[in-house]
Amino acid sequence: MRNIKKYIIIGCLIFGFANVNGQTLSLDAVLSTIKTNNPQLKMYDADIQSMNAAAKGAKTWMPPQINTGLFMAPYDVKMWNANEMNQGMGAYMLGFTQMIPNAAKLKADSDYMNAMSSVEAENKSYTVNQLNALAKANYYQWVVLDKKIKIANDNLLLLEYMIKSMEIRYQYNMDKLPTYYKAKSQYSGLQSMLVMMQNGISQKRIVLNTLMARDKNTDFEIDTNYTLNEYNVVESDSTSLSQNRSDVQAIERTMELNQLKIIIEKSKLLPEFGVKYDHMFAFGDRPQQFSLMGMVSIPMPWSTKMNKATINSIKIKNESLEWQKQMILNEASGMILGMQTEFKNLKRQYDIAEKSIIPALRRNYDTAILVWQNNTGDLFVVLDSWEALNMAHIDKLDKLQAILSTQVEIEKQLETK
Repeated sequence: MRNIKKYIIIGCLIFGFANVNGQTLSLDAVLSTIKTNNPQLKMYDADIQSMNAAAKGAKTWMPPQINTGLFMAPYDVKMWNANEMNQGMGAYMLGFTQMIPNAAKLKADSDYMNAMSSVEAENKSYTVNQLNALAKANYYQWVVLDKKIKIANDNLLLLEYMIKSMEIRYQYNMDKLPTYYKAKSQYSGLQSMLVMMQNGISQKRIVLNTLMARDKNTDFEIDTNYTLNEYNVVESDSTSLSQNRSDVQAIERTMELNQLKIIIEKSKLLPEFGVKYDHMFAFGDRPQQFSLMGMVSIPMPWSTKMNKATINSIKIKNESLEWQKQMILNEASGMILGMQTEFKNLKRQYDIAEKSIIPALRRNYDTAILVWQNNTGDLFVVLDSWEALNMAHIDKLDKLQAILSTQVEIEKQLETK
């Protein structure tokens, strides 16, 4: 009974381990894991939290000043005490000074610090988009490689059948040696190509594991299903691009921050107030005294030159950022329009290959192999027709790869969520 339980437990562990190693990840699962685990994105999260934490102290006042010491005390210590001539001279003073910042300046500082993280949030979204595009590109390349490997494996079985058939037929002088060696060379070439494609998949697995911040050797498979999207030219207009693209939004958030900087500089041109209180512990028989004064700092023309120059500099910087935004939108809209045209043409070529070229070459190959099997044709013709069909399949998959790569680039430029 114990042995049975032991075998059940071992079987469950093996099954669980196989499930882990045989894990199949969809593209959405990969992108979700990247967004959760990628250290570059965690860095942005930490920066945003840091800025938000710093913003909580935006309305802090300046610390008060405490001053203490002797006040109007004569050097002759004997005169401090009361005597027949006077009541004593000098005092010990304890003072307190507090500057009261302008409310407009506090609000300007608070608004600026609370808005600082908005730029980092857009920068994070931009990085997410870049990482997603890289993940999609490698994922789709894996999909195409997987399809090519399946074709290669089918072709290896087919060539193996042909080679064995030729070895048998050659004994009866029904086939020629050159054709046999050509088939052998094509078989070896296909094996070499298969190794290269399997290495390509290993490389894609490492890249995706790296993006997901997992062990680089973690084994998993992918879902080979894919969707070819349709794109509307209207989607690439400047208004929608400006709303969707994080790099453009980051520029706009930076411009807003600069406007808040201008408000801060203007608030420095406003007066600030303070209060000063001093208490004197008089020596001798003199009464205790106090001093209570108000203070105000008045910006003068010679003290505000730096603030005015800074305001002018920020306005010019915002003008530069506006032109930078227009440059990005102009380039992006042109690229998207060009890629949409390429995307449509590639899909047409793919459809022609799938619906016309490959069926015709398939019929040609089927006819050639049927004639050869009936001993009325040459295997050399069969190999040529097979090679043409195989190249057409590979070319169709190369077209699919180009379509998916173009789709990824379009989505990257549109920054589809």
